[in-house]
Amino acid sequence: MGEDAPSFLQITNVSKRFNTFEALRGVNLSIQKGEIFSLLGGSGCGKTTLLRILAGFEAPTTGGVVLDGQDLAGIAPWDRPIHMMFQSYALFPHMTVEQNVGYGLKHENKSEAERKDRVRAMLELVQLTPFVGRKPHQISGGQRQRVALARALAREPKLLLLDEPLGALDKKLREQTQFELMNIQARTGITFIVVTHDQEEAMTLSDRIAVMDKGEIKQVGTPTEIYEFPKSKFIASFIGSITTFPARVLSPGQDETTVEAEAFGGNITARSIEGLRKGQELTLALRPEKIVIAKTKPKTANVFAGEVKDLAYFGKDSLYRIQLASGQLLAVHAVNSQRAGEAERAANWGEKVWIGFEPPSAILLTE
Repeated sequence: MGEDAPSFLQITNVSKRFNTFEALRGVNLSIQKGEIFSLLGGSGCGKTTLLRILAGFEAPTTGGVVLDGQDLAGIAPWDRPIHMMFQSYALFPHMTVEQNVGYGLKHENKSEAERKDRVRAMLELVQLTPFVGRKPHQISGGQRQRVALARALAREPKLLLLDEPLGALDKKLREQTQFELMNIQARTGITFIVVTHDQEEAMTLSDRIAVMDKGEIKQVGTPTEIYEFPKSKFIASFIGSITTFPARVLSPGQDETTVEAEAFGGNITARSIEGLRKGQELTLALRPEKIVIAKTKPKTANVFAGEVKDLAYFGKDSLYRIQLASGQLLAVHAVNSQRAGEAERAANWGEKVWIGFEPPSAILLTE
């Protein structure tokens, strides 16, 4: 979907105060129809408050929300073409799966046959047809999550709000359910807004992500844009693992810039960003998986000597902490592509090694 497509959901200058506490500060967002859009941030960043404003449970102190051309100001939650799915799922324990899914259709202007057809279609969509007669306590956590999703989708909302939808699931089930959610959203075409504190969840699920902090939107972009092109030290540190170092611009260029970083004891060629000037102080950031570790000198633009101080084996990969000549530590990930015993590690504790990385992997940050 192109950037020029008309906005389906427009959030304009939304602020929210609770007495003297400012939970949201001038939030502006444009969300396209059919997106899975994530609001990502830590506790207290304002993401759930924004979700509650969209649902109609809170009114903004300033600003407004327009959904598909309709101003939502003053419209009660039950009259909005929006459904909110809570982390607890809020299923009725005395009702069957089928009754739970059909509950929201009771007051719809539909015949009994139409309601049954809709419930049947939703149960097929979430692959729960064999469980129609069971109660919530008789099915798994992942199945309860899908019942709540089917109930939310049954009323055909224009917008579905999901508050930490996978938070109650274990890691393996959470990963599996992420792909199920994506498939269901693709099949229905309904716009999803997901609130989460889990960076991996947001990166996996989302078409785009808004990273929030202290009631403000810090950056909006695709998962690739947020991860590879962070706009600030906060974003770079919040998404994934990264090591940062103070640096100074020596020679700014259009594509590549040379910086001096005391931690490396030498100059580094990095990917350029706009507006750099000679002598400017900034931050150099490196993601551990972008760095090569080897016992022989690698053929990369930036090469430095170091020593392995720590090593953690995770099965699929290993994390090294490399001490540079300055004494600074640098995190490096190496994929374990061969079984243990079939090949030596990239390096072992106490060994002298080389680390290398290409200019596009060296992130420069001025904020």
